[in-house]
Amino acid sequence: MKRFYKSAEARAVEGGYEVSLDGRPVRTPGRQKLTFPSAKLAEASAAEWSAQGETLDMAAMPLTALSYAALDRIAEDPSRFVDDVTRFAATDLLCYRAPTPPKLVTRQADAWDPLLAWLLECYGARLILAEGIMPVDQPESAVAAIRQAFAALDPFRLTAAHVASQAAGSAVIALALVEGEITPTTAADAAQIDDDWQLEQWGEDEEARELMVRRRSDLEEIGHFLSLLN
Repeated sequence: MKRFYKSAEARAVEGGYEVSLDGRPVRTPGRQKLTFPSAKLAEASAAEWSAQGETLDMAAMPLTALSYAALDRIAEDPSRFVDDVTRFAATDLLCYRAPTPPKLVTRQADAWDPLLAWLLECYGARLILAEGIMPVDQPESAVAAIRQAFAALDPFRLTAAHVASQAAGSAVIALALVEGEITPTTAADAAQIDDDWQLEQWGEDEEARELMVRRRSDLEEIGHFLSLLN
């Protein structure tokens, strides 16, 4: 689509903030008025619109795209996305530990044990650990507590949690990131311990490295999105 406006600016409106293009408010693909919960997020979205060239490129507008998703998808059916994120708790990355070698066992414990301890302290959810990849049934009470934590999020933060859980393969990492317990860098480091280990043992794998770079980029983008909401 060709650029159809000259200027983009953020402004306060009833119920939040919006971006206007030549004085007209931006609407989502679902034709809703795009109302942001924070001035900083609206200003960042306006900057994305302003930076566009002659042709609009939504891939270069991640904050706007996430906001579209929050209103058109997440807000319309939040329980579906709460369920999607909670499913990761049943097979959470942090619960599946290597039996050997000791160095990898220690790395996993150092990165993952504090997150599980935080989960227990803040939400009363105790997840069970397992060695290897054989599935283990998690306590229903723990999964329910995690679901309740995600259900309490507003559509914008639930959008962030949904993307983060898919990137990290972990409901715990996603929840900790959304709640500000960890940084995007810490989230990516925790999510990639096994991948880093494999590269160290077997050498560089271009496809694996690309996936790791994309995961880290996604989590950093979500972290930026969250920082603008706070």
